[in-house]
Amino acid sequence: MKNMASNQTSFIQDIRIIIETGRTNAIKSVDLCRVKMYWNIGKRIFEEEQQGKERADYGTYLLANLAKALEPEYGSGFSKRQLERARQFYRLYPIASTLRTQLNWSQYKLLISISDKDKREYYELEAAHNLWTSRELERQLNSHLYERLLSSNDKESVLAVARGERMPDSPVEIIKDPMYLEFLGLECKPQYYEKDLESSIISHITEFMLEMGKGFSFVARQQRILIEEDEFFADLVFYNRLLRCFTIIEIKTHKLTHQDLGQLQMYVNYYDRCVKLAEESPTIGILLCTAKNDTMVKMSLPEDNKNILTSQYQLYLPSKEQLIEQVNEVKQTVQTKTGKAKM
Repeated sequence: MKNMASNQTSFIQDIRIIIETGRTNAIKSVDLCRVKMYWNIGKRIFEEEQQGKERADYGTYLLANLAKALEPEYGSGFSKRQLERARQFYRLYPIASTLRTQLNWSQYKLLISISDKDKREYYELEAAHNLWTSRELERQLNSHLYERLLSSNDKESVLAVARGERMPDSPVEIIKDPMYLEFLGLECKPQYYEKDLESSIISHITEFMLEMGKGFSFVARQQRILIEEDEFFADLVFYNRLLRCFTIIEIKTHKLTHQDLGQLQMYVNYYDRCVKLAEESPTIGILLCTAKNDTMVKMSLPEDNKNILTSQYQLYLPSKEQLIEQVNEVKQTVQTKTGKAKM
């Protein structure tokens, strides 16, 4: 009887999987059909406009009349604004075979709003390869992921990784500074306990790993480290399959101190000497803090340090103007250093 019950349970589970797979495939099929529909609409509009190219206002006239005819019958998905998007969609993606089956129309609408070709390509590749939802793509755009990566990497390197032409070979190609944790939903209060911030991150672990970057998987929280009779606990431990290394994150709800760096260095040394395998890369340590003194960080760590990183966290997304200012400051610093090195 037990075998019969077990077989019945397995049978029901198999049917559930078939149903869920069918539903998922149906949704994907509908999404792909919608993308192709708007592409074909854009293509047809473009072709019709070309016939009336002698009149500068012909395109506006054409779209207005088309929307007037279609919207009452088919709804707001065929408004003048949507038709303009369809036309722009075709102009940016004139070859149908280049359309990505992983992306839906909502995602393409976000992509065609990006005027910079390289930036648009980056988000398109990342969304497709990482299977981002529309919401995740929008969040990465709003958090200015591309600009943050450019603040510590050159454009060619960032695009090469996105295109799969090369693998990231250093932590700075993945880890971002600052990190934006607006998804935690925490108010900007003067003080938070580290355990509260850590608990909130665990509750939003998927969003946190998306913010961290590519290739991370969660390993442990409050990982016990025993050194002779002394007990220590690392806040968060991850593993990055691209860099093939452990990543230890220490959370500090105060301005970074040299004692914090010393503590994290000890955790990294322990993992390098007692945990990691010979074929794995050196452990990365990240101090997540509210503020830091970059000069103090450099003076506290060896000159050839590549694996202890610091990143400020913010509980809100910056405005575009704020981010541009931050990126320009970083670029100015890099240019100054480069100029001194050449001299």
